[in-house]
Amino acid sequence: MADFEVANGLGHCFQDAGLLRTALTHRSFGTPNNERLEFLGDGVLDFVIAEALYQRYPDLPEGDLSRLRANLVRQETLHGLALQLQLGESLRLGEGELKSGGAARPSILADTLEALFGAVYLDAGFAAAQQVIARLYDPLLSTLKPGQFQKDAKTRLQEWLQGRKRALPRYLLLETSGAAHQQRFVVACEIEQPALRTTGTGSSRRIAEQNAAEAALKVLNP
Repeated sequence: MADFEVANGLGHCFQDAGLLRTALTHRSFGTPNNERLEFLGDGVLDFVIAEALYQRYPDLPEGDLSRLRANLVRQETLHGLALQLQLGESLRLGEGELKSGGAARPSILADTLEALFGAVYLDAGFAAAQQVIARLYDPLLSTLKPGQFQKDAKTRLQEWLQGRKRALPRYLLLETSGAAHQQRFVVACEIEQPALRTTGTGSSRRIAEQNAAEAALKVLNP
């Protein structure tokens, strides 16, 4: 996919094409790369989402707003948005990353999207970055339920089972792969009653466990 297609997906026409190119360049490809833009974009995204939630939910306390924001800016959410934009097709990756599937790795795609937010900010200012983020996040914000993400998936699953006087789930590490700084974990969540086994993957064991619990909740409480 050409860079301009990424720009079209973002809804932003870059004045400085070099910023767009850098945002799509992983450190494995060389320098300049998108690490500094990712740092900047992370801060811009945090603020834009915080303000959007503050305006949308005037009665929610700080703790609930923080949990909602954490869910919206986490790797899994960013990865989903990056897939919608098909960023993997435009990434500039080193040969090793290409061979190991870096173009599909959630952490790389999520970081690249943050780098793009940083690039838009440098290219045209905060209002432009805010507009890009708002456009991408509008479907998520429109369907957001304030109480939905106040507790993580493992806690909600535990409470679901306890409320029905059933045994708590077990989490089993099934697989670990990848280099130390790019590991991938596969975890199973096993429930006795009803008999159920789901799996989750993630860049850490904690994330994989949360994803396995979320998968179980979707089965138990669709």
